[in-house]
Order: sequence, then structure tokens, then C-alpha cells
Amino acid sequence: MEVDEGPDPLTNKKQITVTRPLLPELAELTPLLERIWESGRLTNGGQFHAELEQQLCDYLGVSHLSLFTNGTLALVTALQALRIRGEVITTPYSFVATSHALLWNKLRPVFVDIEPETFNLDPAQIEAAITPETTAILPVHCYGVPANIDEIQRVADIYGLKVIYDAAHAFGVRHRGQSLLEAGDLSVLSFHATKVFNTFEGGALVCPDAKTKQRVDYLKNFGFADEVTVVAPGINGKMNEFQAAVGLLQLARIDEAIADRRRLYHRYQRLVSGLDGLELMPEPDGTDWNYAYCPLLVGPGFPVTRDALYDRFRQQDILVRRYFYPLITDFPMYRQARQLPLPNARAMSERILCLPLYPGLSDGDFERVSAVLQAAAGRG
Repeated sequence: MEVDEGPDPLTNKKQITVTRPLLPELAELTPLLERIWESGRLTNGGQFHAELEQQLCDYLGVSHLSLFTNGTLALVTALQALRIRGEVITTPYSFVATSHALLWNKLRPVFVDIEPETFNLDPAQIEAAITPETTAILPVHCYGVPANIDEIQRVADIYGLKVIYDAAHAFGVRHRGQSLLEAGDLSVLSFHATKVFNTFEGGALVCPDAKTKQRVDYLKNFGFADEVTVVAPGINGKMNEFQAAVGLLQLARIDEAIADRRRLYHRYQRLVSGLDGLELMPEPDGTDWNYAYCPLLVGPGFPVTRDALYDRFRQQDILVRRYFYPLITDFPMYRQARQLPLPNARAMSERILCLPLYPGLSDGDFERVSAVLQAAAGRG
């Protein structure tokens, strides 16, 4: 999810976006930059890279993690690391990077519907989509809400399928007392600037064991096993030292950032509860959630349509997003892909509007968002 925070260069009006990066103080960043420069090691697994990997493992409650320069390369590499071939069952309700990673690996996506309560892949639809060519399932923890990991794993075990989770939204999420990132065979994180935790650009691949991590580390560094040995046709997916240093600063304040997000989410809940036809996605049960997004559903009982409400926000320089609209299956490169009926995904795509939610959202900006909703509801 991109960000365009700050004044519009044409109107000089302040814009409010869905989310914005948690930025370190320059005074904190300067000594780290000096240490990087003095070391002479700007990338290729330097000091900060190693330190961030370890601190993330400790914070997230996982044993093995490999850092990447962005989440898309981590997802591409995850599919390569497990040697996935043929067809992969996935969701149409996601950012296009999820399915683009399949095309980059010459895999055939098969799209099935989502659960309307969670916005996640519906396990009941997966089995009907399986063919002899199916080798894996690629679900998404949409908005950081846990997918139905037990049922997805049950289906995968019956048919001998791998499960790779796109956990781009799920940083720090714990489900039933355990890290959500331990589900499946691999989990992929995004550290893009607009995520709960960011390194400006970045990502990570959570691995179940040291052997898998070693293969991943080979693949993200051109396939080099040592200076003179190349063991796979790898790619350049390495995180550099500057990104890692930013990540260390971000991690030190991540709990405070999530607490700010929680407070704002509850404030939106109180606002929306008084407006007929609007529904905020409820917090998932049994989950320590990260409040990655603020998904609002605009129903037929609201006086204006979702798109009309979207336009009203845009007219006030509030850059809300229809995440995710259109569906991935509506883009030209996916229209011929095999898909089961997608009534839930389409219905959600036509109702969704993500509201601004990030640490530092001011009371004044919150009131600007509230004023648009109140006016559209006829309360202005």
C-alpha cells in the first residue's frame, strides 16, 4: 500500500492517507549511518542485518527468519525454496503482489472465494479447486486477521500440498497464544513503509528450520553457497544495512505504535456504531491483533454508495483506499485464470473502504474524517 503524505503540490492543502510510515528521529539515525559508513560494509549481511534478524526472531517468537529487500522478492523466493510447480490455489482479494509472485515463477494461480467474516481464503472452497496439477495453497492473512489455519492445513495434509502464507499484514499477530507466522510451511512478511513495522522497503521470510533458512539465504544471494560455488539460480533479494538500521529503530517503539493504532481503531468503532449502514470489521477473537488497517464496510442502508463516499473523502484531500478493489481476477493478466465463483470476494470488494489509521494521526485529522462520514450520513 503506497503512501502520499503531506501537502498536495498543486493545492498546498494537507492530505490524509490511509497509513503512513513510523519514522525514526534523525538524531537516532545519524550515529547508525556513521557506523555503517565507517565499517565499509553497506550490504551483504552486515552487523545491523544480523542484529535485526535476531531481534525480530525474539520479538515475533520464531526460530528462523531471513531478511529481504522487499516482501515481493521474499514471496517469489518462498515459492522457489519449496520447489512449487503447476497450480497454486489463492485468493482474489489481495494486493496483486500475491499473485504476481506466482506468475514470476511460471505458476498457474487458481482463485477461490473468501469468507465474508474474515476476508480470508475460504477453506470450504479449496478442496473443490484441487486438481492433479495442484501443489500448494497461498492464503493471505488479510488486514492481519488470521486465516483459518487449522482447516487450510487439514486440506493440505490430505492432498499433500504445501502452504505458504502471505503474512504481509500480520506483523506481530499472535493467535491462540502463538505466533501466527508459525502456520504453514513458510510465512512472508512485508516491511514496506506503510506497514505496522517497516524498514522503508523490506520484507522477511519466516522459516521452520535452519536447513530451509540456509536454502532461502542461498536463493536471495544469487545462489552463492561460498565465494566460488553457486548452487541455485538465485536472485538479489538481500536487505542492505541502512534498511536494517531503520528496522532496529522501529522495533524499539513497535509496541507503542500498535497501542496507538488500537486506540484509534476503538475511536473509529465508537464513531461508526452511531451511523446506520456502516460497519467496521470486528477485532478477531482469540488474537493479539496489530490493527494494521481500518476496514469499513459501506452497506445498502447508508445514504450514499461506497464510491460516492470515496469521492467525498477525496474532495477533502483524505486519500482513503478501496483495499481491495478491483479484485485481482479483474486485471487483464488474470482474466483467463481458473477461478471458482467469487460472490463473497466481489461483494466485499464493492463495499470496502479503508480509513486512515496510523500513529500520529492527530485529533484534528480524525475530526476531518469524522466530519465526512457524519455529513454523508446526514448528520452534518
